[in-house]
Amino acid sequence: MSKPEKIVAIKGMNDILPSDAPLWELFENTAETILKSYGYQKIVTPIVEETGLFKRAIGAVTDIVEKEMYSFTDSMNGDELTLRPEGTAGVVRAVLEHNMVYDGPKRLWYKGPMFRHERPQRGRYRQFFQFGAEAVGFTGPDIDAELIMLCRRLWDDLGLQNVRLELNSIGNAEERLRHRADLIAYFEKHADILDAEAQRRLHSNPLRILDTKNPTMQEMVNGAPQLLSYLGEESLAHFEGVKKLLDRNNVQYTVNPRLVRGLDYYNRTVFEWVTEELGSQGTICAGGRYDPLIEQFGGKATPGVGFAMGIERIIELMKGLGEPAQPSQCDVYMVHQGEEAQVQAFILAERLRDAGLDVVLHCATPTGAGSFKSQMKKADGSGASFAVILGEDEVANNVAAVKSLRGEAGEQQQATVAFDAVVDQIVDAIVGDHDHDHDHVHYHP
Repeated sequence: MSKPEKIVAIKGMNDILPSDAPLWELFENTAETILKSYGYQKIVTPIVEETGLFKRAIGAVTDIVEKEMYSFTDSMNGDELTLRPEGTAGVVRAVLEHNMVYDGPKRLWYKGPMFRHERPQRGRYRQFFQFGAEAVGFTGPDIDAELIMLCRRLWDDLGLQNVRLELNSIGNAEERLRHRADLIAYFEKHADILDAEAQRRLHSNPLRILDTKNPTMQEMVNGAPQLLSYLGEESLAHFEGVKKLLDRNNVQYTVNPRLVRGLDYYNRTVFEWVTEELGSQGTICAGGRYDPLIEQFGGKATPGVGFAMGIERIIELMKGLGEPAQPSQCDVYMVHQGEEAQVQAFILAERLRDAGLDVVLHCATPTGAGSFKSQMKKADGSGASFAVILGEDEVANNVAAVKSLRGEAGEQQQATVAFDAVVDQIVDAIVGDHDHDHDHVHYHP
């Protein structure tokens, strides 16, 4: 009989292995703590939405809708559905559907997987994870600046270096329309320089041509009309308000007139945090204002602003800082030999967990239960502070051997402790160890 073919992950959809989990947890815990400190609340939306949601929000002539969305027809009822390619549309749909701003503006954050059918490369995957924030119902430049400064606090707390802020304003729809007409006329005069992608976008999404990475087009694009020159009094005042708040808070930035958005719902402030350390995928966070979006969804005109950051790209930067200290797998590792010792080890492990300790119980593998020596090697590798050892002699005498694993070789001590006193002994030792972080212990005598 032939060996079954090995099944592997879909190209561009990656596993997050336990070795990387500490970095992911560090990022998520840091980001969630900062968002909470600014008053943002968590929201969770479905991974699958109606396809029309993204067509209406993102725009039918964008690359995302035209080429990248994972869309399908539900065979049960014929609904047209899509795996979400970004997070803002779903959050705004939920805000509108549940009338969340009836009692005032909302600050929200989310995290989770997004899906786009792109050519996989470093920092660009078909399933990727985003962490985002949305502030809905706020009109002034202060909330734009708050979101930007929130990001800066996150980079500082993570220790990230060489991350810089680019800022621009894309005005309102009327201002963009006047700029668009002049932009198309300018590009038509230089049609011989436009590459195939630019020619395709010329009449459908000419703003995206400004974002080209084609070196042969750079000089021509640099001479294109700048949207900032088309901004009216209100848009300019809003932009100046954002810059003033950033200046007064010592946030360094560069105004990039070529910074635009490929999504139809953006207006006024747009920003990106970028780095040179990830090659072509240097944007780690992008955001901006999207005042028209809720009205596009059929709701009452309600302003909004937000950002989304690519977690995989940030993890790459965090890896460049060096390996973080690996957290201990547990507080206590249970070592046992013999059938009755196994039963008693189960009982004692549950008592220790009741006291708030993390406990790993040694279990058999295909090669057997393992000797005391091999089990103790596992205990030491687990990072546990203590090993609790049960064998035939311990069971017969209703005691357990408790061994300290974290001291120097000469300081590691082993004591024989009455079975019913093991929990008190270990909890007292851990709580009394001021050099060990065990805030989760909640033992109640």
